[in-house]
Amino acid sequence: RYYYSLKFTYDFKHNDDTVYFAYSYPYTYSDLQADLNSIFSDSKRACFISRQPLCETLAGNLCEYLSITGPGTPEEKAQRKGVFISARVHPGESNSSYMMKGALEFLTSQEPEAELVREHFVIKIVPMINIDGVINGNYRCSLAGCDLNRRWRRPNRQIHPVVYDIKRLCKKFMREREMVLYCDFHGHSR
Repeated sequence: RYYYSLKFTYDFKHNDDTVYFAYSYPYTYSDLQADLNSIFSDSKRACFISRQPLCETLAGNLCEYLSITGPGTPEEKAQRKGVFISARVHPGESNSSYMMKGALEFLTSQEPEAELVREHFVIKIVPMINIDGVINGNYRCSLAGCDLNRRWRRPNRQIHPVVYDIKRLCKKFMREREMVLYCDFHGHSR
């Protein structure tokens, strides 16, 4: 195995100044909560989206999932196909959270294309899978030291609760309707 290190120097311009160094521009769990609260406080957006608890993480943080669709009768909604979107399985890929933020803003917007999507689909979203890893500053792993993106085949309910419950939610969703897409947002440094 090869391990790489980075060396650099930085000249502090001001005494007693606080300087942060980050591998990429951060997007925290608090940022996610603020963005979701902003969407839900806007009555024009909130009517298309619901917010429900999925599970608790290993550290006891709440992982939520969102549902987005347009208005319609129960019969019309039952005919809509399913789409599932998730992000941030790797805590260090903060750009995937910015992609998710853009997707949420678009899908709840008044844009004609967004209205068309909502008219034809029910979209389930888990905006941040590895919340504990994000909060604790991990790059790829969970609090259990696991790469959650490698646990989809046989997740353990106690060690990988979010992955376990996403799989359960997906199976339930597929019993309700045809699911045509699962898209998991990543963001690599290359």
